[in-house]
Order: sequence, then C-alpha cells, then structure tokens
Amino acid sequence: MSHIRLTQVLIHNNPSTFDSPFIFDISFECISPIKEDLEWKVLYVGSADTEKNDQILDSILLGPVSVGQNQFVFEVDPPDQNRIPKDDLLGVTVVFLICAYKGEDFIRVGYYVNNEYSDPELRDNPPETPILSKITRSVMDDKPAVTGFPIQWD
Repeated sequence: MSHIRLTQVLIHNNPSTFDSPFIFDISFECISPIKEDLEWKVLYVGSADTEKNDQILDSILLGPVSVGQNQFVFEVDPPDQNRIPKDDLLGVTVVFLICAYKGEDFIRVGYYVNNEYSDPELRDNPPETPILSKITRSVMDDKPAVTGFPIQWD
C-alpha cells in the first residue's frame, strides 16, 4: 500500500505560450509517516521516436512530509526547444509529473500536450525558424493517465 495518495493536480496558465513555465498545484495525502523526502519531477517527452529527446524540466525534494493533507506549487521552466527535433516541436506530445521515494517512482501522471500556432496562417505555413511566443501549448488536463507503482517504503 502506498503511503502517499495524490488527491489533486491543477495546472495553471493553461493554455499558454510554448515558452511559458508549467505551473502545477499539487495536493496529496500522507497516510503513514515516511522518513525520507519525496522527489517530484516533471518530464517532457521531446519525441515519440526516442527517449534521448526527453527532458527533465525540474526536480525538487519535498520534506519532511507530515501525515495528513499537503499542498505545494511546482513551477518549472518550459522545455529547451533546441533539444526537440524540429518535426516534433508542433503537434501532440506528453508531459509527466512523477513522484519518487528513495529513488523509486511510485506515481506517474501523464498529460497529453498539444503545441500549435494560434494564428491560422502560421498553422498552415509554419515558419522555418519556430516562433515560440506564437505557439500555443495546451495541456489536456481533463483526463490524465495516472499510473501507480509498488515500491518498498520504510
């Protein structure tokens, strides 16, 4: 049984421009005492073809965690567009919110992300060099894919 139960994740500034930070408002319940910090991280999938373009946008250690309800805001920088293949910059990808304990991931929340030009003309004729401030990033937060993994707690 997990000692941590994710109760809510709200994504602020959604939709936003591609070059805006991701802002997650995370609520969780600690059911049983834990001795170590929780590691929260955000992973952006840069290409469906290979993991080498995936980017950890940020990670934080959160602790000590008290039994009961906990809440925090996790703001992370946008992905580095230079690490994303040009053909994968626009369209649908995935961003994951992951939590680990003692180096073991125990929950992963996946969201589809759609990146497209908001201007119809740019959408139909994308420029050779992407204009990040004109790309709209929409995180489809209504149906996240939540996956839990059994781990060894204390």
